[in-house]
Amino acid sequence: MKIDMLIAGEPAGARNGQTFERIDPVTGDVATTAPAATADDVEAIVAAAQKAFVTWSKTGPNERRRLLNKAADILAGKADEFTRLMTAETGSTGPWGGFNTMFASGILREAASSTTHIKGEIIPSDKPGTMAMGVRRPLGVCLGIAPWNAPVILGVRAVAQAVACGNTVILKASEMCPATHALIGQCFTEAGFPAGVVNVVTNAPKDAADLVAALIRHDHVKHVNFTGSTGVGRIIGRLAGENLKPVLLELGGKAPLIVLDDADLDGAVNAAVFGSFMNQGQICMSTERIITVGAAGDAFVQAFAEKVASLRAGDPRQGDTPLGSLVNMAAAERITDLIADATDKGATLIAGGG
Repeated sequence: MKIDMLIAGEPAGARNGQTFERIDPVTGDVATTAPAATADDVEAIVAAAQKAFVTWSKTGPNERRRLLNKAADILAGKADEFTRLMTAETGSTGPWGGFNTMFASGILREAASSTTHIKGEIIPSDKPGTMAMGVRRPLGVCLGIAPWNAPVILGVRAVAQAVACGNTVILKASEMCPATHALIGQCFTEAGFPAGVVNVVTNAPKDAADLVAALIRHDHVKHVNFTGSTGVGRIIGRLAGENLKPVLLELGGKAPLIVLDDADLDGAVNAAVFGSFMNQGQICMSTERIITVGAAGDAFVQAFAEKVASLRAGDPRQGDTPLGSLVNMAAAERITDLIADATDKGATLIAGGG
């Protein structure tokens, strides 16, 4: 599948004409061919968003709400398409794609409802007979950098509230799912948003650092929203700080699940398996550690191992396995290395590991 970027409401390629390929992690075939934008594309991308900001920032809240609700309807209607693209690009299952689309349409509706609730405040004044007010104004061009693991939810979240508040947005698509993120931009276009309000840029992995740095440093980019790894988050936070740009970071975690000695064992096992293996464990709040207390330990471990051993992975297109694929071979190799490191240090492998 060949896709374009979305710049100023029109399909666009990279200035250098280059493309990159996203490989289907299940089949090894080319899933998507997308433009490989570089730092040389930044000026045109930001100019499109800045031009649209002049009028969009003056658009009334009811019109913004109408368009966001329409985008929510259109996005919800593309659940099958989003699911197909997510499977091809990231190896995710059908239920995860459907959940992503449903949840993302709700994010758009929530943003739509907020357009008439953007308020200011009355500020005490020392001058008799006068009143001082603080009024919220749109910032300008906002940069959203979304990940691949919940691509519709987090791609939409990087856009929705900024647009609701009268800002324009550049969505930097993940290199792992460029077509999935490009489809979000298409939903906004079909809903009738003015050209340039939502722009989607794609890039090859090797160009990501330079492209993001150029976007953050641009004078017209006023806010940065990043969801991703802690390591990359540190870099983006530093760049934003150096350029005095407000930044919102949602990074990785180490979510623990605690099983007390009086727990319902079946319920605890089901919760642990769901938390650990939903989307093949590739969620920022996946259960990373399970801590058992007292007598629950051995019984939980045995029941958990039996449940995990029953899980099957396969091609998500077949729809007959609860697990799809990890996003790429590098992820599989990393997990293999973690298992080897743990067993070398005395851990016992109770299920899987191959």
